[in-house]
Amino acid sequence: MHKINQYNDNLNIIGTRIKEIRKDQKLSQEYLCARMQTLGYKISRSDISKIENNKKFISDFEVLGFAKCLKTSVSNLYKGLE
Repeated sequence: MHKINQYNDNLNIIGTRIKEIRKDQKLSQEYLCARMQTLGYKISRSDISKIENNKKFISDFEVLGFAKCLKTSVSNLYKGLE
């Protein structure tokens, strides 16, 4: 059985949406990184950049962390992807 690790050469499908929401809230990647680290996530600003550019895999618990840090719902992070 073939394991799917990418979708259209992307390692995640919500990075672009995370970036959009972060910019709408006028937050820097550094600030978002600090928020994530405060919640206990081991993530760097470079990791956030890679996630936002769909070049880094994101786990389900990281999705939850981004939703908390961006004060939005998990479903909003997937908005428009149906």
